Amino acid sequence: MSDTRFADLLLQKGLITRDKFESARGEAERTGLLLEEILENQGLSSAQILEAKTKATGIPAKSLEGGRVPFDILRYVPEDSARNYRFVPLGMKEGVLEIGMLDPSDLDAREALQFIASRLNLPFRVYLISAADFKRVLEEYKGLGGEVTRVLGELEMALSEGGPVPEELAVESKLVEEAPITKMVAVILKHATEGKASDVHIEPSRDKLRVRFRVDGILHTSLILPLKVHEAIISRIKILTNMQLDEKRKPQDGRFSARIESREIDFRVSSFPTTFGEKMAIRILDPETGVKSLEALGLDGRNLEAIQAGLKRPYGMILLTGPTGSGKTTTLYAMLQTLNKERYNIVSLEDPIEYNIEGVNQSQVRPEINYDFASGLRSILRQDPDIIMVGEIRDRETAGLAIHAALTGHIVLSTLHTNSAIGVIPRLIDMGVDPFLIAPTLTLAIGQRLVRTLCPDSKKKVSLVGSVREKIDEEFKDMSESEKRQVKFPKEIYQALPSASCPKGTSGRIGVFEVLSMTPQLEKIILKVPTETEISAEARRQGMITMREDGILKVLSGRVGLEELSEVT
Repeated sequence: MSDTRFADLLLQKGLITRDKFESARGEAERTGLLLEEILENQGLSSAQILEAKTKATGIPAKSLEGGRVPFDILRYVPEDSARNYRFVPLGMKEGVLEIGMLDPSDLDAREALQFIASRLNLPFRVYLISAADFKRVLEEYKGLGGEVTRVLGELEMALSEGGPVPEELAVESKLVEEAPITKMVAVILKHATEGKASDVHIEPSRDKLRVRFRVDGILHTSLILPLKVHEAIISRIKILTNMQLDEKRKPQDGRFSARIESREIDFRVSSFPTTFGEKMAIRILDPETGVKSLEALGLDGRNLEAIQAGLKRPYGMILLTGPTGSGKTTTLYAMLQTLNKERYNIVSLEDPIEYNIEGVNQSQVRPEINYDFASGLRSILRQDPDIIMVGEIRDRETAGLAIHAALTGHIVLSTLHTNSAIGVIPRLIDMGVDPFLIAPTLTLAIGQRLVRTLCPDSKKKVSLVGSVREKIDEEFKDMSESEKRQVKFPKEIYQALPSASCPKGTSGRIGVFEVLSMTPQLEKIILKVPTETEISAEARRQGMITMREDGILKVLSGRVGLEELSEVT
């Protein structure tokens, strides 16, 4: 690009004086800064600069518009080349690689780009980009995609230097690419942990390997890797977890720990055979994560009062229910923390231990050596406990032992898989527990889900009038009159608004709850006609707020959006 032509265009529009342009060009040469950056500091916008550059060169401009360059595009251009020659990959369209350049007249940059394109055997198209977009793409190289790009480069070098590895010797030699693969697995786990992911999925397909992170309950693709690294990554994880390397036909389970950012993180791993090879699911467990308070989980109003009253009872069973990943264990820990006092002997049976709580005797069940919830519960009863936490009631035997523990003067906390708090009682009866034992032992049944919360600085107002208000009113039609009177209606509610600082418009999750308390009337129903219809009628009589209604109250308080609530209730 001719600086003279570029300067003339800026001068013609009256955007800058000749002296200021020459001063900016001199500063760029002295400092090594981009000319565009210096011009922007002098008051020009990136749009004005791009327009002048386009007219000066005849090359079209392209803007990222706050978007990100995916990893599978980023890896086409090495980071060193991008920094040295000031061009970056932007995307792929109809088999053509789109390249963003700051100075297309730079012959060295053109030659380097031509070399990369010929090595990739890809045609390319050049676009002008702003200095801000160029720096934004460079930042991407520091992220997960960038780190994996460097590791893939090391892998290519290792393969080219070491030569091919015979398939039958791959396991014994631990693969020639072991060092880069070790680093790649470490990079993936580090970014998953730092990004607050709860799970990592490594999934092979016909022609690629997909890595997905689950963040706030939602899975999203974080990496697309070449299929050739699949076997090496799976083997590396199997070595970490002591799984059988040569067993690829049936599922395996394992676990391992790793120190990441000075924290000891536990990983629970499951392999699963698929058409295109083994899939890995990795659950991330951070034992050092602080246990939240009941209020921080989203409990308030009647629900909080009912749980606090239930925890003050000298004995009885409190059961939490909901699907996998609905936060039941986190709520159990919050309750344990509330009860955690010097005077109590608290013992827990867990699979796995997700958080460490000082003062609680936590035990990990190991079914492979016949130490399961049932056998562990028998042992706990010989440990002089006051409070018992059982990770999950899965069968009749565990249910019977938990009921027996509650009958003999203990507080028992556990979880059960049903769709709602109302379903807890019929589920226990289905598991073989006699109704006359449920009535005196069950203190609370709590149903819960997790809802994504709106970003505080990135949400859109929606006026609470017309059809929106009618929809909210309809949600509360079955709520008790005493609870209705406490509802406060604001002038507007909010919905998610994706932005550069909050790409999804949501960040974090909060619980929505329903709490069913044991009452004399409910005891009579359990002994006579314990159907969900009768139990539901009693729940309404005692003023129970459903999970959906609790969610609507959180919508009115501006914490969640209606769309996010509808995903889970």
